[in-house]
Amino acid sequence: MAKKVYLKDSETLKVLKKKVDALKILSEISAIISSTFDLDELLTIVMEKAKGVMNAEACSILLYNKETKKLEFEVALCREKATSEILKKKITLDLGQGIAGWVAEKREILIIGDVRKDRRFFQEADNITGFVTKSIIAAPLIGRRGLIGVAEIINPKKKEYDLEVLQILIRHFAIAIENAFFYKDAIERERLKQELEIASSLQKSFLPDSPSFSKALITVSAVNIPAKQVGGDLYDYLDLSGHRMGVFIGDVSGKGVTAALFMAKIISDFRYAAGAEKTPDAVMNRLNLLFSRAPRGMFLTATYLIIDAFAGILDISVAGHPPCLWITGNNVEALSVDSGPPLGIIPEKYLSERVTLSRGDRIILLTDGVFEARNKKGHMIGFGNLVKFVKDHVREGHLPQKIADYVRDFSKSVEISDDLTIVEVGYGYEGAQHG
Repeated sequence: MAKKVYLKDSETLKVLKKKVDALKILSEISAIISSTFDLDELLTIVMEKAKGVMNAEACSILLYNKETKKLEFEVALCREKATSEILKKKITLDLGQGIAGWVAEKREILIIGDVRKDRRFFQEADNITGFVTKSIIAAPLIGRRGLIGVAEIINPKKKEYDLEVLQILIRHFAIAIENAFFYKDAIERERLKQELEIASSLQKSFLPDSPSFSKALITVSAVNIPAKQVGGDLYDYLDLSGHRMGVFIGDVSGKGVTAALFMAKIISDFRYAAGAEKTPDAVMNRLNLLFSRAPRGMFLTATYLIIDAFAGILDISVAGHPPCLWITGNNVEALSVDSGPPLGIIPEKYLSERVTLSRGDRIILLTDGVFEARNKKGHMIGFGNLVKFVKDHVREGHLPQKIADYVRDFSKSVEISDDLTIVEVGYGYEGAQHG
């Protein structure tokens, strides 16, 4: 005998069946949105699913841009693809503007049966696209770090749905979007890290194998400390024909992979030019011509000197680079040499000047990262303080390393933002070897 089913039980079963159906949909969508970390793919999949489940004419997601403080259409799915492109290009909303702006500001879900009767409705989007919005479900997407955006289901034909399940789904969706953002950021950070490692390796590979060199009465020692964001400091020394040797120092504009690649090209061009030309000014003129075809905004400040390793006669040419320090006995002064503009900016005829060194003299070449280093209060070392430091330690050996230590101590607890390069050229100087 069949058991009699009462009306109340029938309604309960009907409610339970709806609940089970809703949970099935929730489970299905949850599985889908957990299957990818690709943000674009995730947004499209979920909007398509929501549009289908709610039998809606359109769905959209507006993401909150924290820099502009506006809501921007990221995905809009409707019958006309052109509508989506128009919304993405032309429509942004302030917080509080339109239904989406209100939802974003109040962080509350809105279900509106007739938007024409709601004063919050933003008519402009329909006017531009030709789409007719009749009803809407708009929900805020809130993540662990606050507002992510707003999801909209437009003109849903399905009128019976479980609001509690819908809210759970929205929260799950928000978490999935946030995870996709984290994943995207992590991928980007890893890519940048790898690029910087490649740039750093590339930069080092073009510097001399050893930081010290000697020829006859000339000794050269160098310190190069790259910043965390790889810059474009470079130095080189060449054993030229006869008694001569060349010393080059430069600083490429910019940082990162582009600067490192440009720096590698410069070193190659410099070695070729230095082998072909006899004087520093001729080398500079050739480099300036070559760099005129460099990427826009890229240039090089540089100093090149050629020194007679027996006579101490030094010819020097400068292209927008900081002055050298000339150490004679206990005296330290900036070497006064006329400078042309940085290489690669304008056509220019560079000149050389001649200096005769005495035995025991030293020339310190450096890049601006040395005296422009800052401490945690934002104060800069300054060129004057650098000269004073050198004067105070002029009788000590290993001066390039002492200067680097000085910069490191001054900038303690502060990330070094620029490369440091210091090159000491000694003529008949013994201190660097025995000090």
